[in-house]
Amino acid sequence: MSFCLNRRSFLGAMAASGAFSQTQSRRPNVVLVLMDNLGWGEPGVYGGGILRGAPTPRIDRFAGEGTRLLNFNVEAQCTPSRAAILTGRYAVRTGNGSVPLSSPLYGLTQWEYTMGEMFGDAGYSTAMYGKWHLGQTPGRFPTDHGFEEWYGIPNSSNDAYWPDNPRFREGSHPFVKLTQVLESRKGQVPREVKVYDKTARAEMDGEITRRALDYMERNAKSAKPFFLYLPYTQPHMPVTPAAEFLNKTRNGEFADVLAQTDAYMGRLLDHVDRLGIRDNTVFIFTSDNGAEATMPHHGFNGPWRGTYFTAWEGSLRVPFLIRWPGRIPAGRVSNEIVHEMDLLPTLTRIAGGKLPGDRVIDGVDQFDFLSGKSEQSAREAFVLYLANEICGVKWRNWKMITRNVDRGFGEPVKQYSFPLWFDLHTDPKEENALDPRFVENLWVRWPTGKVLTDHQATFLKEPAIKPGTPDPYAPPK
Repeated sequence: MSFCLNRRSFLGAMAASGAFSQTQSRRPNVVLVLMDNLGWGEPGVYGGGILRGAPTPRIDRFAGEGTRLLNFNVEAQCTPSRAAILTGRYAVRTGNGSVPLSSPLYGLTQWEYTMGEMFGDAGYSTAMYGKWHLGQTPGRFPTDHGFEEWYGIPNSSNDAYWPDNPRFREGSHPFVKLTQVLESRKGQVPREVKVYDKTARAEMDGEITRRALDYMERNAKSAKPFFLYLPYTQPHMPVTPAAEFLNKTRNGEFADVLAQTDAYMGRLLDHVDRLGIRDNTVFIFTSDNGAEATMPHHGFNGPWRGTYFTAWEGSLRVPFLIRWPGRIPAGRVSNEIVHEMDLLPTLTRIAGGKLPGDRVIDGVDQFDFLSGKSEQSAREAFVLYLANEICGVKWRNWKMITRNVDRGFGEPVKQYSFPLWFDLHTDPKEENALDPRFVENLWVRWPTGKVLTDHQATFLKEPAIKPGTPDPYAPPK
């Protein structure tokens, strides 16, 4: 395998190959809303809503206007999930298999090719507003990875606790400082706007929404289509509603934030209609992880066991809604397996872009499935990770787990001497592992085992990037 060592030569090859032959006027705008730790069971259309203290009429109506997936899967932590959705690759390949705990040098190397870069190279305007969590050093901000403008936070919302924490010791390490809300444009060093304290945290998603509305307004009449990436910060802990929604439900702060999220979605969708771009806009609503695990901010995953940071279904399955009038069937519901890595190849096809051929892309093109041309997903399996360690395989309705934790984080990892197998059709809560003494269904070890060995073989062809790898990075030949 030969590797392309600089992005410019790759882009020249793309242009020469005619990757942009599709006319811009026919390419749809794309809005990708990514919630932060919104569990499968939170929206009403997934069994939550009033059950969680707040109806979600706008999200529910939106679900009926497009396709709803019941088996959309993500990685188990914030940083890995964001790396996977933007690169179409398992996060471990990019050096982002876990949330960084010690090394300030983390995130995506400049060698990685992101969704922002794909859309930009395909002739789109690009913008991101919200949580990044894929690097906090020069060269690793959103505007270094294909986004023309960004407003948001570099890391996570728990940083909002620091300004009021008497034990916080700013300056004890170069990266021990108050987190700032940042703003930047492509080619610029991010500008510090304000300290990200609990007040700023409560208002962040409202600011993101207003900027998104303005961005769509500015770009709706342009000859160029736009890609708008909206990684919201709720309902990651601390779950604190904006002043506009505080005590609105009288059912607690989580219910207030759920009502707030539904209202913000309504504002985005109404604006798309007002601008007359509904029929030419792909609109996606999903989440980076399963429900928040931290008490008292804990979320709800519906029937699924566990929370994020585990290999249980409550960590892996999240809501996924997609609408593209006339192209994506309305009112369709599917339990076929789809993974967040699949979004990059799928959107690349929609945008008329092209992916690099010099690296492993784990995502698969799901457009035929999402458009209703095929009833079956283009994927039937994926490998499960906890941080940088393989912990199992999900294949069709079967699940093999080799290591796991029961809930969230802070618990010891259990390494099983004999893998656990679950049939998600008969045991969706993963409470009754197949007893190895009764082997009538242990034939599943062969297909699940093959998925695992095939996956491991890819690292012989392309070794994973080590966490903390500095730029410039070039893969070994």
